[in-house]
Amino acid sequence: MTVTDVLATQPPTTATPLDPTIENALAAAIASNRLLAGPRIAARTPPDWVDLAYSAFDLQPMAPTIGAVVVGISMADPLDSETFAQLNRALLEWKVLFFRNQDIAPSQHSAFAANWGALESHPFARVRSAQPDAPEVLRLEKGPDAAGRENIWHSDVTWRANPSLGSVLRAIELPPLGGDTLWADMAAAYDCLGVEMQQLLGGLVAVHDWINTFGRGMDPATRDALRPEFPAVEHPVVRTHPETGRKMLYVNAAFTQRIVGLSNDESERLLAFLYLQAGYPEYQCRFRWELGDVAFWDNRSTQHYASSDYHPQRRVMERITIVGDRPV
Repeated sequence: MTVTDVLATQPPTTATPLDPTIENALAAAIASNRLLAGPRIAARTPPDWVDLAYSAFDLQPMAPTIGAVVVGISMADPLDSETFAQLNRALLEWKVLFFRNQDIAPSQHSAFAANWGALESHPFARVRSAQPDAPEVLRLEKGPDAAGRENIWHSDVTWRANPSLGSVLRAIELPPLGGDTLWADMAAAYDCLGVEMQQLLGGLVAVHDWINTFGRGMDPATRDALRPEFPAVEHPVVRTHPETGRKMLYVNAAFTQRIVGLSNDESERLLAFLYLQAGYPEYQCRFRWELGDVAFWDNRSTQHYASSDYHPQRRVMERITIVGDRPV
């Protein structure tokens, strides 16, 4: 019986013990999460979250659980400790923060991101900022000869042992229309899974790798030379946020290869289902860029998708990523 058959014919299940075989457990878990119309209501914060007022800036939420525009902050100015603490709290609450019309240099871009930790250099980047004082700025330049290929739901660099904490992305040049970016709240996605699926995912580990994305454009000798420094890594299918304690889905279609301990068929079926969870609008926000806008997202709790609907127009962005911790 195919996954489609299971989704179409089996009724929702209740929180009963899982069948001892992984095949039946997988079928029961997927059946309990079949595509049903109706409310998908998720919490924005964990149960023990205490709401506090933001006094250093104003927030304009974009969606129920994810995304807020920060009003009253210039990223050109250094952050004092109180403003940093409030911005970090807002990041944990809303997962993606947007700053409109920021007139900043690459060095100021870097200085803002460095408030959250060490900055990483992308090992496979071909183009960096022309500014010699900010080598960690990754330039993402699209146009007639370089179409946007980031239109797949993903978290950044999950093929690293320590994937990034977050990224700070700035709009440099934009097409007349299109080129929006979408983010998905993977804590909300996890919360809305059925009990059977959450039980099934507990303790599962997945392999993440760069070989099928960045490796595609490399010759075999280059891939072989890079492999010792960047081996495939394993991360939990459900990770726990190190600051909020929330559980979050942590597999993505760009870099996750397989689930350890499952057959190829079982792994592919389960991953295909989990990848779908980022696609629900109830867990998303969508941002229409203007020149000078900046987005800062928590890479631990979100996935993102850059709409590639503007080719052959130019779209130039500059991104800085912040070193994160090992997912647990």
